[in-house]
Amino acid sequence: MPDSTRTAPLPAARVPACADLTPLPLTEVSLAPGGELGTWQRINRERTLPHVIARLESSGVMDNLRRVAEEAAADYRGFNFADSDLHKTLEAIAWESARVPGKQPWEDFAQSATALLARVQREDGYLYSHVQGHDDQEPWRDMRWGHELYVLGHLIQAAVARERATGADDLMQVARRFADLAVREFGPDSARADGYCGHPEIETALVELYRHTGEIAYLDTAAAMVDRRGTGALGTGPFEPAYHQDHAPVREAQEATGHAVRQLYLNAGLADLEAERADAAIAAALDAQWRSAHGTKEYVTGGMGSRHKDESFGDPFELPPDRAYAESCAAIASFQWNWRMLLASGQSRHADAMERALYNGIASSTGIDGVRFFYSNPLQLRTGHDGSSEYSPSERLDWFACACCPPNLARLVASLGAYVATGTETSARVHLYASGTIALGRSTLTIDTQYPWDGTITIDVAGPLEELALRIPAWATEPTVEVNGTTASARSDADGYLRVPTDDGDRIVLTLPMAVEMLDPHPRVDAVRGCVALRRGPLVYCIEQSDLPPGVAVEDIRLDPATPVRTGPALTSLRTEVTLLTEAIVRSAAGAPLGTAAPRRARGAHSSGMLPGRINLRAIPYARWANRGAGAMRVWIPLDEEASRA
Repeated sequence: MPDSTRTAPLPAARVPACADLTPLPLTEVSLAPGGELGTWQRINRERTLPHVIARLESSGVMDNLRRVAEEAAADYRGFNFADSDLHKTLEAIAWESARVPGKQPWEDFAQSATALLARVQREDGYLYSHVQGHDDQEPWRDMRWGHELYVLGHLIQAAVARERATGADDLMQVARRFADLAVREFGPDSARADGYCGHPEIETALVELYRHTGEIAYLDTAAAMVDRRGTGALGTGPFEPAYHQDHAPVREAQEATGHAVRQLYLNAGLADLEAERADAAIAAALDAQWRSAHGTKEYVTGGMGSRHKDESFGDPFELPPDRAYAESCAAIASFQWNWRMLLASGQSRHADAMERALYNGIASSTGIDGVRFFYSNPLQLRTGHDGSSEYSPSERLDWFACACCPPNLARLVASLGAYVATGTETSARVHLYASGTIALGRSTLTIDTQYPWDGTITIDVAGPLEELALRIPAWATEPTVEVNGTTASARSDADGYLRVPTDDGDRIVLTLPMAVEMLDPHPRVDAVRGCVALRRGPLVYCIEQSDLPPGVAVEDIRLDPATPVRTGPALTSLRTEVTLLTEAIVRSAAGAPLGTAAPRRARGAHSSGMLPGRINLRAIPYARWANRGAGAMRVWIPLDEEASRA
């Protein structure tokens, strides 16, 4: 691998499929602080990251390590993989170090945490406080639930990020000692049939460590783990092998199944491995899995995973809105997988999936205050919902017993700039639209836009850029592009990008009209049959109890398909530039008997106590719900039967 990977802060330094898919370092992309993504990064820096660091202390993550180093007498607290919360936080700090020059306010923490990890690490490289802190535990004893390799994966990613962002190799030394132990234990020469992790994540990390160091043993070990998976060696109980993606060899698995985060992290690793080994069977399996996940198992918000029982994908089209699990980490993993698929294929469908998840399923995970989070992200919260479980609360919480999501969000948001565009000084592609600047060697793009609230994107070109490819989202109809005030001669390729010839000093204006749409569900999604979802541009909207008159329940709202939905004014208290307004029908079902079985022809507008009325209705972006206290919400809104027949 080129030496530049040691210094260029890149989350994934893969060799591009073509020149204009060359990943750009975080240092080359600056998101404007007033734009949507730039504002998110500012809140992440000022609020989320300090909060996460403080909770590492209060939740016991740091003391778990100190007790192994005999620096604390506290009992072990948290899940067995709690070390990974620290590792993801260290990765977030690293990306912030690349994004904002100068000494970071958390550098002392990063250095002291790294030194603590080094003190805890055993001589052979093993570093896992849960096992080291319990006399009755043995390393590698439980590959199904042990999580050692999962924790190592996040340690590797943090170390790569830290060295690429700051040049410091202190954490890398720790990570490589542990990784070298994993090579000895699980490399291609290992005879262990169960030589792979019950929670995939190590695969993508080892490939990136190979890219960073050039050490082929890391790539070979990732490949060996992938080749073993699907033999059933992890065993069963309490969940079936599919939960761990251990039901079939990876090259034969055609359907996204089992624990959603595990499946999506595995697929990110498979995409990385395929990029290095050009494995046609893996490429075909990934394409089939993509069509399974995004064609039959994805929520309209980009959320993944419909079952609470095992945090898993359900059957095709099993997408209940009120029981949606849609874990925050699953949406993040989907984003990371699609980024790798995008770099491999250049197809805009992968950037579309990234955008859908980012602005909806991921953005909904964090409150506007930056310090409260959702673990699961339902598309409906019923009136009277029991929110006592932290995995299905009525409003966001500041931490979780299983705290994987908050630090995961912190590291993603800190690194967002790396996913905006790719290219060289002569050709580039813009995948995600955001205000800011993009440096491409001797060329620079300056982007001005209010996206995702407005579809006008102005791009000023400086330098010898010859061609710019602009993603046309699947939701966009009749886009227009001008160069220097004149309608451009542009060719649209089969991958969904509009290719515009450019020259130094050009101004390009891309306009993506953002009509308000009523989306019909797939006919096989029984749970929302007869409903519609509201979308404008990339944003999915919802209705919330806070916007309804007293005595009107969210469940009693109906939409008249003949009544237009229009854009409404900003709601600054929710950091929302565009709301949606319409007139809705209220049919109160209060007092209606459960299980009424009157013949359909006998049901009139007033039967079963359903009394109609009309109200003015406001919808807000789904990503902003639950910021005004607990209350009912829904994305899929029923159409009124009587109005539909009229």
